[in-house]
Amino acid sequence: MIGEGTIEGVPVLTLRGESSGMQAAFAVSAGMVGCSLTHHGQELLGLRGGLSRYIERGSTMGIPLLHPWANRLASRRFTVAGREVVLDSEAVRCSTDANGLPMHGLLAAAKGWVTERHEPSADGGVLAAAFDFAAQAQLIAAFPFPHTVRIEATLAGAELRIATTVSATGEVPVPVAFGFHPYLRLPGVPRARWRVEIPVSQRLQLDRLMLPTGAREPVAIEAGPLGTRTFDDAFLAPAAGEPFALSAGGRRIELRMLGGYPFAQVYAPGDDEVIAYEPMTAPANALIAGGPDLPMLAPGESLTATFTITVSERA
Repeated sequence: MIGEGTIEGVPVLTLRGESSGMQAAFAVSAGMVGCSLTHHGQELLGLRGGLSRYIERGSTMGIPLLHPWANRLASRRFTVAGREVVLDSEAVRCSTDANGLPMHGLLAAAKGWVTERHEPSADGGVLAAAFDFAAQAQLIAAFPFPHTVRIEATLAGAELRIATTVSATGEVPVPVAFGFHPYLRLPGVPRARWRVEIPVSQRLQLDRLMLPTGAREPVAIEAGPLGTRTFDDAFLAPAAGEPFALSAGGRRIELRMLGGYPFAQVYAPGDDEVIAYEPMTAPANALIAGGPDLPMLAPGESLTATFTITVSERA
């Protein structure tokens, strides 16, 4: 089923699975951000500063798209695919980390998304919206690669599927380095008791600025209570699509990275009751570091990347 509503006064479109008790809400006019995911009325997303703060400051929450890059870049000015990218203009909003490095792309709460579909489907619904990057003069001046972005969110029972397609619409190749930052939580259960499963085998080594060095190392992360553990780490995504999981209190959340997401970041700060399993089409700083890990679209080509969030009940 589908519906409409508001969150913090912002219009949202909803998808609802009757059999599962799941409902997802997206604010199309604020960057097509996933701003709520409830299970039997309980919120599963970390809303952090809320939707209003996301709109005002770009402070991430819910399930935000990070585009045209995910996480950090080493510089505000660089050349990629023969074109200069300039991120220090006051005309574009660009968040920064504690070291002043540009973070999380240029589309935080961006206006300009157009709803293409909002339809019921079997035990759920479909919402699709598109963004024409080249139609935004300030954005295309900063990141001069004409393209469109389309997000299709499908709720079917207890599974939310988010498929994102980037299409090169101009005469030049388009580098692809987007990702998502789904902040997950388990309501009513202390963070220390959350059980985490992180099925990775290779970690990307990071320098003191949290940028990949290019080296990788074997890793095995023990499944079990999150406890006092913290994460801000980059990995190769599991090749077979094994789920990243979060469970406790009779509920299990699984996030699977399907086609198009060969990299993953895991973020679990000690001072916030959230954990983010982040699907990424390229590692952090790939727009600058380049190499084979940065996908490039020839004019007319498209790339689609998909991840799912599934919720189940356990005794």
